[in-house]
Amino acid sequence: MFEKLNKTYRFTALTATYITLALTLFLGVFLYVISVFNVWHVVLFASGCFIVCFALIQYRLERFIYKRIKNIYDDISLLDATSFSEKSVSTDMETLTKELGRFAENKKIEIETLKVRENYRKEFIGNVSHELKTPLFTVQGYILTLLDGAYKDKTVRKKYLKRANKGVERLIFIIKDLDMITKLEVGGLVLEKENFNIIKLIKNVFDLLEMKATKKNISLVFDKNYKESIKVYADQERIQQVLTNLIVNSIKYGKKDGTTEVSVEHLIKNKVIIRVTDNGEGIEQEHMPRLFERFYRVDKSGSRKEGGSGLGLSIVKHIVDAHDEKIYVESQHGIGSEFSFTMEKTS
Repeated sequence: MFEKLNKTYRFTALTATYITLALTLFLGVFLYVISVFNVWHVVLFASGCFIVCFALIQYRLERFIYKRIKNIYDDISLLDATSFSEKSVSTDMETLTKELGRFAENKKIEIETLKVRENYRKEFIGNVSHELKTPLFTVQGYILTLLDGAYKDKTVRKKYLKRANKGVERLIFIIKDLDMITKLEVGGLVLEKENFNIIKLIKNVFDLLEMKATKKNISLVFDKNYKESIKVYADQERIQQVLTNLIVNSIKYGKKDGTTEVSVEHLIKNKVIIRVTDNGEGIEQEHMPRLFERFYRVDKSGSRKEGGSGLGLSIVKHIVDAHDEKIYVESQHGIGSEFSFTMEKTS
């Protein structure tokens, strides 16, 4: 009988049985001595005694264990007593041990997650400091040089003011990107979705980046001639930002005399996928998991030379996520990279 009984109640059942047997034996002897012994009276007494003892013992034990463990939770600051409920209390020690082990494992995971976030926070603050410090010191250097007397030379003055202005523009660029990504992360950026022709938008981005691509003799092309428009439903300004960031990256890390190719493919009835492919440097696999992190740079020296805020891909990821779409990346070092993202297609 006790082998089939749930372990949660085994201790209570055994204890109630022992008490019942002892009391029943005592009652049987007492009734026999006073010569009024009746078997049915003894059976009824034993049944009632067992039920009452079982209920009282189970209730008292659960309350006792709950109060003691709750005191432990209250005393240890890492444990949250509000997450410990009476339903998880058991008089079976194996079950109770498993429950506490599960809670300890969850807390261990939380602590490890906090450590990762702390390391990420430190790295982020260090990156922000570095990104802002470089243009600030540049601007300060030119201004101090001018104040030391260089302003008297008209040619030097104009040249240094132009360089200082470039530093200020870079600062503004970084701050704007930081503001953008903060809004995206906290959900403060409202998307203004509309129907528009994605082919036309891509052509506009090509036109905007034509001069930048020409400097490295990189061709910006479609994979084929799109004669008909392809309508999508999204925030046009944000999608233009996504395309711009992806194509600018392909130009930055593209090879001279290379190609950046954009294609728009139908996935399913209401989805298209936009692919931005280049034959540039490519990305080593070790960098892939962190590619969309803020300020993460695959090639620090190269990206410094090319400029940028270091937030481009992170912003791309957040904008795509805000549209409830997916972004993918495939790359082979030395051969090239392909970034692709899905969009909602309309008729």
